[in-house]
Amino acid sequence: MTPNIIYSAEVDAARAAGTPLVALESTIITHGMPWPQNVDTARTVEAEVRANGATPATMAVIDGDLHVGLTEVQLVALAKASNVTKLSRADLAACIATGGTGATTVAATMIAARLAGIEVFATGGVGGVHRGAEASFDVSADLYELAQTPVTVVCAGAKAILDLPKTLEVLETLGVPVIAYGQDALPAFWSRNAGLPAPLRMDSPADIATSHRMRAALGLPGGQLVTNPIPEADEISRDVISPVIEQALVEAATKGIAAKAVTPFLLDRIFDLTEGRSLVSNIALVLNNARLAAAIARALRTI
Repeated sequence: MTPNIIYSAEVDAARAAGTPLVALESTIITHGMPWPQNVDTARTVEAEVRANGATPATMAVIDGDLHVGLTEVQLVALAKASNVTKLSRADLAACIATGGTGATTVAATMIAARLAGIEVFATGGVGGVHRGAEASFDVSADLYELAQTPVTVVCAGAKAILDLPKTLEVLETLGVPVIAYGQDALPAFWSRNAGLPAPLRMDSPADIATSHRMRAALGLPGGQLVTNPIPEADEISRDVISPVIEQALVEAATKGIAAKAVTPFLLDRIFDLTEGRSLVSNIALVLNNARLAAAIARALRTI
């Protein structure tokens, strides 16, 4: 039994020509941003990948088919849809098997990218260890996916709503390389500095691509996490965003929000509390990650 994988015409042409590809997730469309910013951002991110010499491959499951690359019609339909399943490692097979429709998280996008032979994936921020995880055991599947699926993931750091020190500890335990691009500090999504030193630093896409290849040569499982700081002009400093995050967390706890509903709720509240500034920064960091991911994908073609 094999899944039905449908490649868009653009992705199919890139695969045939051997040109660089960059995977993109679809939960940013269905769960990460409101309409119409979600579809506008999806279009802009895809355009940014193309402008930097690679082909975008946005992943999603539609009526039981795994799509690698979406048409304009499919992008809009996902952006307008409600109650779309948020797919991670645990849900992906069931959604495909039952003919469902779902948007891919970081973990599910990595799995789809591996199946499609795509080595680089650009996203906003990865999941991690939630605050209070010592009681709830709420740890994102993204971390475990990074430990076993050979895809280099470019993000702006783990989402700042998480317990970042514990997230870093789990990544270290799992043997996942955490690379800060162009700086010594770990970035924290909306902010350039999480107040934590990065385990590794690399200053060029070529070095990141070489490290990706070397992991394969050594027979090491898993991928790499590249943390790319948001551009200075677009960041919200830790001093400004931290109290907002704390307020949103308190509200989530009061309302009994849990499991997969936590992150969308927090992002919505932070959007409201920052009067939309968090969304502007979010879009900027995703575009920045798309540019770096395209550069790494190009570099991989030369090694």
